[in-house]
Amino acid sequence: MNELNPIGLALPESSALAGQAGKTASAADQLTDNFDTFLTLLTEQLKNQDPLEPMDSQQFVEQLTQFSSVEQLISSNQSLETLLALQSASSRMGATDFIGRDVTVSSSDAPLQDGEAKWTYALPREAASNEIMISDSAGRVVASFVNQETGQGAHGFAWNGKDAGGNQLPAGVYTLEVVAKDNDGQRLDVPVRVTGRATGVDMSGEDVVVEIGSLRVPAGRVIGVRDAGA
Repeated sequence: MNELNPIGLALPESSALAGQAGKTASAADQLTDNFDTFLTLLTEQLKNQDPLEPMDSQQFVEQLTQFSSVEQLISSNQSLETLLALQSASSRMGATDFIGRDVTVSSSDAPLQDGEAKWTYALPREAASNEIMISDSAGRVVASFVNQETGQGAHGFAWNGKDAGGNQLPAGVYTLEVVAKDNDGQRLDVPVRVTGRATGVDMSGEDVVVEIGSLRVPAGRVIGVRDAGA
């Protein structure tokens, strides 16, 4: 007598269900539907089995055990997702501690406020030449400065907000680009940082955003926090 395999027909992807993080709710619903299918198949097999060659009850026990294992895995995933959600919520609320403090972020953008914008950049090694260019939000270069610092290490750069013609530009976010080259004419990779007072935190999107005046930076790019004025 050819016997059907209820677990194979009713739950063809049981092992995959346990590993689908973020889909445990639908997995639980599918498990319920599959279990109902399993019971239906089991009932039909019992009704149509050969009395002289009854089916092995151990087979049903093994199949029920498989369902139980999958159910436990789904439950574990649900608990894990709940913990991760709580941790994420806690981290998001923790970002409000930035407000009113001086934060340092990895960013080439800086806010021009009260006629000044400041950056810090670090040369990985001695440079043969170094030019700094500043662009507006549209990507237009509004000012450039040649013969800048070439020594290895961190350097600060302050801009008064004036363009090449000496005109005062409006407040907003401006981008600093460091074009430093070595003796072979190869451009150096120069990280740029900005430090400013955090004025707010935006949690409306998927990522938490720290606001430094008009500058908005993902919280993941915050690399330092200090008490105001420290």
